Amino acid sequence: MSTENLEYKNSMDRLESILERIDNSEMGIDELSERVKEATDLLKKCRQILLKTEQSVQEALESLDEDPLKEQG
Repeated sequence: MSTENLEYKNSMDRLESILERIDNSEMGIDELSERVKEATDLLKKCRQILLKTEQSVQEALESLDEDPLKEQG
């Protein structure tokens, strides 16, 4: 598993944990504020990883459209 995959998985696991605690009303208002900030940072991190992955996939697909004769040149 790549570092990004592990980072994404860990971030999503942490997000699930935070949401579960919020749903179960297991935290006070002060902690809620901190967890919301943490969740926002985790979402940003996951979004960056997904955008980078999307770009990589797009580049790979675009390479299929390249003229194979150019590569032999």
